[in-house]
Amino acid sequence: MHIGVSERSGFGLADVRTGARWMLERTRAARDAGLDSLFLGEHHATGGTYYQNVPMLGRLLAEWGDRPAGALFLLPLWHPVTLAEQVGTLASLTQGRFILQCALGGGDEQFGGMGVPLHGRVARFESTLAVLRRLLAGEQVTTDEPMPLRSARSGPLPPEPVDVWIGGSATAAIDRAARLGDGWIAAPGVTPAQAAAQLEQYRSSCTAHGRAVGVTAIRRDVHVGADDADARRVADPILSAGYRGLPPESLVIGGVAQTSQAFADLDGLGFSHVLVRHLADDQHEVLASYERLGAVRSHLADAQP
Repeated sequence: MHIGVSERSGFGLADVRTGARWMLERTRAARDAGLDSLFLGEHHATGGTYYQNVPMLGRLLAEWGDRPAGALFLLPLWHPVTLAEQVGTLASLTQGRFILQCALGGGDEQFGGMGVPLHGRVARFESTLAVLRRLLAGEQVTTDEPMPLRSARSGPLPPEPVDVWIGGSATAAIDRAARLGDGWIAAPGVTPAQAAAQLEQYRSSCTAHGRAVGVTAIRRDVHVGADDADARRVADPILSAGYRGLPPESLVIGGVAQTSQAFADLDGLGFSHVLVRHLADDQHEVLASYERLGAVRSHLADAQP
């Protein structure tokens, strides 16, 4: 079981430098805890303090080291040449493997704010991914989909092939991940029972498309306390306010032993990676939770046969 970080990028802070500093401190804490991978998400037109993944990841990579890193991109919102250039640049900044997470995205406010119609986003996703892969492989591309491109090239090229993990929970999205991706990411809000069913669907779809099962990742919003009671002290006020609308059984809240067991249960279902995001706002509590995640990682490693 690999423990990665899906780092929080949005903060309700008046001082934008404080949020940026928090992201740096959290990345250093994840590095020092020995966590296995670092990722940033993507949203647009929020009107709030949401740090964009390309420039922020470029800064965080200076802290991260040589372990895998990457970012989520909502492909229907991107010009494929621009995205290929951004990915190639980021991949050249890291000594580890670069992983491209991608998803459809949604929301009238986000798509409308970007001037992109929601209708047709599935076709744009697939055609953008196809063109992106050709550009990252160094090809010269002429195509009409997702937009007219004539003799398009991209650079810098990634120093090694970029892995593609596709997120989604709908039946069609999971099938798309099996058909087009190197891995699949389960959504943070799925319960353990839903995660097991979706994982079985992903495996079946891989078989149907004649492809090997790829990386199987799941995001979990977490807080690791000094013990179970300490974790509840931090988490319960957040949950009582209706944290992100996620079902309580999809969250991982507890001390090192309870968190280790929750991750071991996901490993038992067949997930190869859990990507954590902290549900607490308090920076001191988050940094302490990161340190304890290092103990969780060591506990799981010691438990391996």
